[in-house]
Amino acid sequence: MNILNRIEPHGTDFIAEGERHGRARSLFWPWAAGNVSLLALSYGSIFLGFGISFWQATWAAIIGTVGSFILVGVSSIAGKRSNAPTMTLSRAAFGVQGNLLPGLLSYLVFVGWETVLVSLATLAAQTVFARVGHINHNVAGALGFIMAAGLTIFGGVLGFHTIMRLQRWLTLATIVLTVGYIALTIHKISWHTVHSIHHGSTAGFIGAMIFGITGIGLGWVNSAADYSRYLPRKTSSGSVIFWTVFGSSLVPIILVIYGALLAGSSKNLGDAIATDPIGALTTILPTWYLIPFAIVAILGLVGGAILDLYSSGITLVSIGLPVKRHVAASIDATIMLAGTIYLVWIAPNFTTPFQGFLITLGVPIAVWSAIFVADILMRKVDYAESELFSPTGRYGLYNLRSIGLVVFGTIVGWGLVTNPLASWLSWQGYFMGLIGGKSGTWAGANVGVIVALVIGFVGHVLFSRNNIKMQEAHHG
Repeated sequence: MNILNRIEPHGTDFIAEGERHGRARSLFWPWAAGNVSLLALSYGSIFLGFGISFWQATWAAIIGTVGSFILVGVSSIAGKRSNAPTMTLSRAAFGVQGNLLPGLLSYLVFVGWETVLVSLATLAAQTVFARVGHINHNVAGALGFIMAAGLTIFGGVLGFHTIMRLQRWLTLATIVLTVGYIALTIHKISWHTVHSIHHGSTAGFIGAMIFGITGIGLGWVNSAADYSRYLPRKTSSGSVIFWTVFGSSLVPIILVIYGALLAGSSKNLGDAIATDPIGALTTILPTWYLIPFAIVAILGLVGGAILDLYSSGITLVSIGLPVKRHVAASIDATIMLAGTIYLVWIAPNFTTPFQGFLITLGVPIAVWSAIFVADILMRKVDYAESELFSPTGRYGLYNLRSIGLVVFGTIVGWGLVTNPLASWLSWQGYFMGLIGGKSGTWAGANVGVIVALVIGFVGHVLFSRNNIKMQEAHHG
């Protein structure tokens, strides 16, 4: 009964004045915990895989990470201004029923990410337990699976207040153990080898930067307001943006740079990361640190998975499933468990489906994110809260302009991205002939994501500016 009492009662509804508390700096903990994962270490290898130098990878990581989290920071303002979750507020731009489209896209991203993170935690535990205890590979995987999935479901189902407490400890524990990892492996870095990596092309640099945008920050825009909605409305918008960006970006940037140093020093390590992104990092550790490493790997990944599971439950309710938030989160957890079993025990390679998932869903999510951010920036007054639930209210049933932008931006964006290692995505890149073809210099840059962001932002400013002015003229 005690556990049941801890379940957050709120779903897509608004937070009452008496429940709004805290300061902007409290946002540091959930965003730091959600992005402190050792997965960022393996990203260093992926960045170098674009054929660029260490310094290019460093700048791509900084620009891609900070740039994408600025979008998250701006989206967080909406939660503070209205005290509702992101996918409820998105109705202002898409209409009460029209928001079903971005809602479904967001749901797929959340479920995909939580599955990826729990899969990675399972793979890492599988590698560590098998090496330390000489445990059967599948038994080791099952142990990691139970630990990672159990913690994720516990936090995601119980909700906001449990998450805020849990994430503080997850962040601190993960940072301490990550510092230990760096101290024990820094001697593996060969500065000469790293500096001898040749400078890559502009296309390779932009490709790495876009991977940073899609792989680190962009997938969080659709949950940004979920964690700022408990803040008082008078909280400084600048502070909300700063603490969101600072908490989200600091550790991933450091880890990507350090991961690039490790992968750049050893081709074998870089190649191993493609199959088991985190488990490969254990091969350069002394045996006695493997158990602490397993703990930090699982906790870091679970921190992000908890946020995804929580927001996926809210999103499922927002698109019309008539159940409580914690029930929706439990449904998502079941899907996550099935997906993890596939990725860990059935799929032959992890990186290929992962990159295909990131880029393919990254394009429509980029359009939606840009529309949502533009919508927030153009609105001068708070949302008419009750009308976000009314099909006859000022936001209407459908906003065909926004829906059309998502469709158009996605069609154009998919035409300018490629996933050559994923045969089921070979149909993408149908506009690549305009910039050198599917095997040209720009083939792996995935510029379609940037094009999708521009189409969403500029298109919404042009086509919905007057509509927003009319909505706000009737405010109150």
